[in-house]
Amino acid sequence: MTNSIWVLALATVAMTASSAVSPHGKHSPAPPPPATNGKPPYAFSFDTLLADAQKRAEKPYAPQRSKLPAGLDKLSPEQYRSIHFNPDAGIWRAQDVPFRLELLRVRDPANAQSVAVTVSTVEDGMARDLVATPAMFQISPDLPQLGAKVSLPLSGFRIRSQINSKKVWDEFLVFQGASYFRAVAQHLLYGLSARGLAIDTAEPSGEEFPVFTHFWVERASPKADTVVIYALLESDSATGAYKFTVKPGIETVMDTQMTVFPRKDMRVVGIAPLTSMFLFDETNRGRLDDYRPEVHDSDGLMVTSTSGEQIFRQLANPITLQVSTFTTEAPKGFGLVQRSRQQSDFQDFENQYERRPSAWVEPRGDWGPGGVELVEIPSGRESNDNIVAFWRPTKGFTAGHPAHFDYRITWLAEPGLPKGMGKVVATRSGASLDGKRRVFILDFVGAGEKIDGLHLDLGAAAGKISNAALMSNDAIHGLRASFEVDPDDAGLIELRLRVMRGDKSVTETWLYRWTTT
Repeated sequence: MTNSIWVLALATVAMTASSAVSPHGKHSPAPPPPATNGKPPYAFSFDTLLADAQKRAEKPYAPQRSKLPAGLDKLSPEQYRSIHFNPDAGIWRAQDVPFRLELLRVRDPANAQSVAVTVSTVEDGMARDLVATPAMFQISPDLPQLGAKVSLPLSGFRIRSQINSKKVWDEFLVFQGASYFRAVAQHLLYGLSARGLAIDTAEPSGEEFPVFTHFWVERASPKADTVVIYALLESDSATGAYKFTVKPGIETVMDTQMTVFPRKDMRVVGIAPLTSMFLFDETNRGRLDDYRPEVHDSDGLMVTSTSGEQIFRQLANPITLQVSTFTTEAPKGFGLVQRSRQQSDFQDFENQYERRPSAWVEPRGDWGPGGVELVEIPSGRESNDNIVAFWRPTKGFTAGHPAHFDYRITWLAEPGLPKGMGKVVATRSGASLDGKRRVFILDFVGAGEKIDGLHLDLGAAAGKISNAALMSNDAIHGLRASFEVDPDDAGLIELRLRVMRGDKSVTETWLYRWTTT
């Protein structure tokens, strides 16, 4: 199960937001405009997509596998990877449109499971299916030459806009690999991913990965600040219709409408799933021999409950698979966040983990009963996406009964907290001097540094807590909480801490799962 998660997670594109081309490009001559498949344009809307998805759900799923054209199927993996989309062939590049669409070839031609993806453009309610011709790609003359009408199979697309500078077209959004997609905001680099739908995550039977098989991208008007994308999702268990309205900028905001048509009953379903990587931080770096202080795309799960409680759950890289559930009804928001924002936190000039985005999900409408579920998968490599978070409806989905969800994903440096609410900026742990207890040190900022009138609300599901203390931390103009835990015979302890003034919390609630291994 875990290997399948990692393989498909790695199928997502590993580009960075610094990937850019000039407004006029540097490749000459410019390739011809994109070709279409010869079919006439057809009427398209979200309603037609919904009707199509519902009709498809009445029949078994029959995947359309990718097939490389003659010539390319004989290339070595290295030769194939040298083929890249030519930015000068970007859709709408020669038009007064604030976005450019670029097509992505199939990533691994040796993978017989690669599903063919269709990308279409929409203008004035009419759609055209695009064809990725060799003229749109940079192909070495040493490689076999292809006919002008040959179509390269696609795995997805990316979109560029001038989000950082009027002189540079930066990539800010990519859909590629199963139902995965990524986005960035200003001055950030790609990190965690989102997905259209999660099915049977962390189940012993193995996870099912739905696939976006067809995308439609609307041509934006000259002064538009949003781009609209539609997607058809298919899998053995369900079909789905999606609409993404994306506004890039200081924060990149993605409003999502989704309707799923179940082909069969689905007990474990994940809505608005997020996938990230956590290898180690200050609490567990001793397990891995690495020169860097921390390695992760995200370091915590944030949840704002319906009651307004702010929760921060420190991520972990466990020895065994761990699944945790939070809340019993849809929260005001949840997301995977990256709080380590200094280069010194990582000492990694190449990966620049301090520039990875956080992703914050805000439900719209009534999602009913359920919980935010966090899955932590053991990992020994930073190339593995081993963290998954999503909303899991209590009742799952029933065959023949459509399920609709609206939500917003905001890609940003870090979600904010209410004014005056302190947040955890560091968690450290180690053995006590006698080796019999665990010592925890937490630093908070945002709630001031005076401790007068403050006290700790601290609890443990097992073991015994001692030596709890709260003090000022002048170095960060914040607070420091410390305590020790005697595990006794417990192999797992859920810890909870917040700083209070009377019966009112002045910091978020810190949660941590300690295990013996």
